[in-house]
Amino acid sequence: MDVKKRISRRNFVSSAIAAGAAAAVLPVGTLIAEVANPFRSGYLLQDAPGLLPTPSWKDQGVENLTRSPHAKLKNIPVRAVTIHEGFWYKRREININKSIPSMHDLLESNGRMENFRRLIGKSTAAQSGPVYSDSDIYKWTEAVGFTLQSGPYPELRASANKFIDDVVATQLPNGYLNTYYVGDKASQIMLPATQTTGHELYNMGHYLQGAIAYYRGTGDPKMLEAGMKFVNDFLLPNYGPAPLKPIVSGHPEIEMGLIELYRMTGDKRQLDLAGYILRGDTRIELPAHRTIYMFSGTPFTERTKLEGHAVRAMYACCGATDYYMETGDETYLKTLNTLWNDLTASKMYITGGVGARQAGEAFGDAYELPNALAYGESCAAIGNMMWNWRMLAVTGDAKFTDVIERALYNGINSGMSLDGTLYCYRNPLAFDPATGDTIRNTWYDTTCCPPNLERTFASLPGYFYSTSADGIYVHLYDNSDLDWKLENGTGLKISQKTNYPWDGGVNLTVTPAQTSEFTIYLRIPGWSESAQIMVNGKSVSGAKGGEYLAVKRSWAAGDTIQVKFEMTPQVLEANPHVVEDEGRVALQRGPLVYCLEQLDQPNGTTIEDVSVNIGHKASDGFKSEFKPDLLGGVMVLQHEGELIQYPDSRNSLYMQYQQDRPKNKPVELTFIPYYAWANRDKSPMQVWTQLTKV
Repeated sequence: MDVKKRISRRNFVSSAIAAGAAAAVLPVGTLIAEVANPFRSGYLLQDAPGLLPTPSWKDQGVENLTRSPHAKLKNIPVRAVTIHEGFWYKRREININKSIPSMHDLLESNGRMENFRRLIGKSTAAQSGPVYSDSDIYKWTEAVGFTLQSGPYPELRASANKFIDDVVATQLPNGYLNTYYVGDKASQIMLPATQTTGHELYNMGHYLQGAIAYYRGTGDPKMLEAGMKFVNDFLLPNYGPAPLKPIVSGHPEIEMGLIELYRMTGDKRQLDLAGYILRGDTRIELPAHRTIYMFSGTPFTERTKLEGHAVRAMYACCGATDYYMETGDETYLKTLNTLWNDLTASKMYITGGVGARQAGEAFGDAYELPNALAYGESCAAIGNMMWNWRMLAVTGDAKFTDVIERALYNGINSGMSLDGTLYCYRNPLAFDPATGDTIRNTWYDTTCCPPNLERTFASLPGYFYSTSADGIYVHLYDNSDLDWKLENGTGLKISQKTNYPWDGGVNLTVTPAQTSEFTIYLRIPGWSESAQIMVNGKSVSGAKGGEYLAVKRSWAAGDTIQVKFEMTPQVLEANPHVVEDEGRVALQRGPLVYCLEQLDQPNGTTIEDVSVNIGHKASDGFKSEFKPDLLGGVMVLQHEGELIQYPDSRNSLYMQYQQDRPKNKPVELTFIPYYAWANRDKSPMQVWTQLTKV
C-alpha cells in the first residue's frame, strides 16, 4: 500500500461510540514504522490534504506567520536553534527525560486516556476527571510535538502515537470529538449553556495546537486531519452567524487554534469564525459577571481593562492579536495596547506572573498584588508570555520581549521543580509552609499547568530569534546555534557563547552563506543600565536598555559581536499604590528576581522579621557568588540586613506605639533566584523584604 494513503487512512467510529464498542483501525506502532525518519525527503506538508504546500511542515515556527500581512516579525522553526550546555539546556533535558515521560504515566494512572479508551471498547472504566480533562492529553501531545522538532526521541514518539491512535478513534462521523459529552450527555453537545462552562471549544483549541505541533515535529497528519474534520465538518457548517447556531468561547483557546489552522490551510472560514467568536454572539444572553469572568461573550474591542479569569484573559488577548496579524483591524490593536498598558502598569507581578485572586483565579483591581495570597497560576504566566510574543511579532518592540523574559525566567520557570517532577499550580511571592499548604505537587486534578510548562520548555528554541524583511532579531541569550535563513533566502548561522544569566557577556559569531548586507537587531534588556557592543572588536554606539540595537552592515562569515550587559544587582520598589509592598524592596540581578528562603538565613532568623540595609547607592553592599552545588548551580546574593527586635508586647494583637524600640540585630541575608525556591526542605519564602535605609 502507498505510504501516503496508509498514513491518511482512518475509520471513524459512529453509533458504536455511545455504546463504547468500537476499536481503532490502525494497529499501535503502524505510524512509527512508516514514518521512522520525520525529515526524510519527499514527505512534506502537502502530503496532508487541505493544507498549503509551503512552507513545509518542518519549516514552520511556534506560529506560522509566513503569510501574516500584519506581522512585522516572522517566527523561525524550533529545529533551527540548538541549545547547548548552559542555563536552559539542563531544564530542557530534564523536561524531555523526566517531566514529559512521568506526566505520560500520570495521565495514564489518573484515567485521562481511559476516557478515550472506554469509547472504543478498550476499557470499562467510567469517565473521570473534570470536563476539560481531554485537554491534558492534547497539551502533553503538544509538548511531545515540540520536543520532536528538536530531535527524533523515538520512545516519546511511540507513546504519543499510541495516544493519538486512541484519541482519533473516538471521533464521531460528523467530526465531533469530546469524551465527556457522549452517551447520556450527548444531548448537551454545544448547547449555549454547555459552551459557557463545558470547555468543548477549549478542548478543541488545545487539540488543534497539539496536532499542529505534532505535525510540525513529525510530518504525521493523522491527529491534524481529525482536528480539521472537527472544524470543517462539524463546527463551520453548524455554528456561527445566523442562520447557523450560536457560539461562544467559555474559555478562550479555540480562537488561537482556528487562526493557526487558517494559516496552514488558507481557508478564510476558519479565520472568520475566530473573528465572530471574538466579537461575541448576541444571541447568547449572558450576565455581565459571566462575560467578565470568561473574558469572552462580548466584543473584544470593547474591553478597557484586564479582569476576570487570568488565563482566559491572556488566551483571549493571544487570539485577538493573532486576529489582528491576519486582518489589520486597528480596533483590535488599539484594544490590545490598552490592555497591555493596564497589565504592566498595575496588574503584573515582578515575576511576570498574573492573577491576584484565588477566587475565580482572577485579576484583582489595579495595584491589587498580594504576595502570600497571590494566585499567579503557571498557566497565566505562560499566557502572558504567549501574548507578548504575539505583540512582539506585530511591532518588533523590545518592551514586549522584556515581559517575555521576565515571565519566562521567573513566573514560568518557578512552576516546575528542578528535578522536573513537581509542579506549582500557583506561584505566590510569599509563602509559609506552616499553613499546611504544599506548593509543589506531582499531580492536580485540574492538571492544566504541568503539560503547559512542558510544552513551553519544549518550544523554547523557537523564541530565540525572529526574521524581518531587512534582517534578524536576537531576542534571548544562551549557549546556542542558529541554522536558518533570512527572508530573502540567504542562509545564516549564528552561534552564541555565554554564561547568561549569571554573567552579562555574550559572544555571537555570524556566518551568512555569502557576504550580505542586512541588519542584526540585538535586544538590550530593559534591566541593563548600560551595555557595551563591539563588532569585530570595534565599539558600536547607541545601545539603550529596553530597545533593539540595529546593526546594519555587510556581514561576512566569521564576523563577531561582543555584548556586555550591566549585571549589578538592582533594588526595586513597587508603586506606592501596591499597599502590601510599602516599605519593602525586591532584588533583581539580570533577568532574575531573587527571594529569601528562611533556611538560608542565620539560625534564629525569621524572614518576616528581617530588613535589608540599603545605603545611599542602592547597588552597594552586595556580594555575588556562584555556587555550583546549590540548587543546580545558582548565583546567590548576600547583603547586610537586620533582625528587627520587637518589644515583648509584640504578641498582643494591638499595643501602644513605642517610639523607642530595642536595637535591631545585624544579620547577613542570603538571596536565591525566585525560580529555585521550594526545591529543598520546606521553608518560608518572600520576595519583598522590609527596607532599612542607612
